[in-house]
Amino acid sequence: MRHAKNCILVLFALTAGSCAREAPQPTPPSPFLAKASIREIMDAEIDPAADALWESVAVINGEEKQPRTQEEWQAVRRSAITLIEATNLIVMDGRRISPAGVRYPDEADPTGLEQRYEANRAAFAGMAQALRAVALKTLDAIDAKDTKRLFDLGGDLDEACEACHVVYWYPPDLEPKR
Repeated sequence: MRHAKNCILVLFALTAGSCAREAPQPTPPSPFLAKASIREIMDAEIDPAADALWESVAVINGEEKQPRTQEEWQAVRRSAITLIEATNLIVMDGRRISPAGVRYPDEADPTGLEQRYEANRAAFAGMAQALRAVALKTLDAIDAKDTKRLFDLGGDLDEACEACHVVYWYPPDLEPKR
């Protein structure tokens, strides 16, 4: 009998303990502060990094430009890493599409863009992931010091950027602000 009581107590304690573990815990506040808008991150990080990658391998007035020294390769690599990591920043919760009260020439009204972004966050995140995928391939080309592949990936990088821009910066269905 005593053994049966002990078994019941142990079973009760295990059941109570597992119930306590199943109770949902409150979500802790995010340790991140999303201060800059997506547009500001584009201006400060994504555009300069993409430009540096495009300009790293080019033919200008018949002259080939490409990284040759370790320092030049390292500078191009930094741009690829900046681009990769910036794709994480633009999808963080709490980030707005544009800074409040700021208007950019030839872009759609920020209110309409914000509504589109809020209604299609998953699509926006998918576009950021597509950009990241190209940037990761670019980083692989840089690490292999493969200038032809780096040049070829410039087209893919442009396509990833434009796919997003046509939806979130200058979509044909939203009137550009003047």
